[in-house]
Amino acid sequence: MGRVRLGVNIDHVATLREARKGSYPDPIRAAKICERSGADGIVCHLREDRRHIQERDIRFLLEKIQLPLNLEMSMNEDIVRIAKRLKVPKVTLVPEQRRELTTEGGLDVFSHREKVKRLVHAFEEKRIRVSLFIDPNGKQLEASWRTGVKTVEFHTGRYANAKSLSIAQRELGLIRRYCGEAKAIGLEVAAGHGLHYQNVRAVARIREIEELNIGHAIVSYAIFVGFAEAVREMKRLLS
Repeated sequence: MGRVRLGVNIDHVATLREARKGSYPDPIRAAKICERSGADGIVCHLREDRRHIQERDIRFLLEKIQLPLNLEMSMNEDIVRIAKRLKVPKVTLVPEQRRELTTEGGLDVFSHREKVKRLVHAFEEKRIRVSLFIDPNGKQLEASWRTGVKTVEFHTGRYANAKSLSIAQRELGLIRRYCGEAKAIGLEVAAGHGLHYQNVRAVARIREIEELNIGHAIVSYAIFVGFAEAVREMKRLLS
C-alpha cells in the first residue's frame, strides 16, 4: 500500500462564518494551518446557494495557499464559468440538491454521460483536471471511464453511515471491489464522504486508493484539540 494523500475540506469553517455573516472563522487561515500540519491538498465546495464557501474564498485560496486546490462543484453553468475563469487546478463534479444537508450520493454519470463528457473535455481544454464523485457500482464506473476522465472519487457515505457491522462490511467490500476495477482500467482512485477518526483506517488500507478527502470530522474535532492537531492526527491514521 502506498502513501495515501489527505485532502482537507474546509467548507464547514466557512459554515461557521456564514452563520453570522461575519469575517471569522476564516477558511483561508484554516487552509494555511492544514498546509503547515501535513495536509496534501485543500478541498472546498462552491454550492449554488453559497451556503458556506464564496467565490472570494476560492480566489484567496489560489493566491495564498501552495497546496493544490480541489473544487467540488455541480454542473451548474454559472459554477462552471467561475471555475474556468479562476482556472482552478482541479474540479470534482458532484450532484447537488438545494435542500440537502450534505451531498447524499454519487453523481449519476450514466444518466448524464453526454453532458459530463462535454464538461470533462471543456475543462481539460483549460488544463483543469477533473474527477467524478460516484457511487461504487459498475454502471457508474463504466460510464465515468467512457467520459475520458482520469480520476474517480468513490462515495463512502453508505459505509460511514451503516447502522450495523454487517452493512458496513458489505459497503466496504463494494468500495474495495470497484477501487480495484477502477485502477485496472487506468483510473486514479480517491474516496471520501462521512469518514472520521473511527472508521477511516479500513478505507485507507485499500491499496488502490491514492487520496482521501475529509472535512466535517476534522473541523468538528478541531473544536476540541485545535485545527493543527486534528489534521496531524488524521494524517497519522492514514499512514
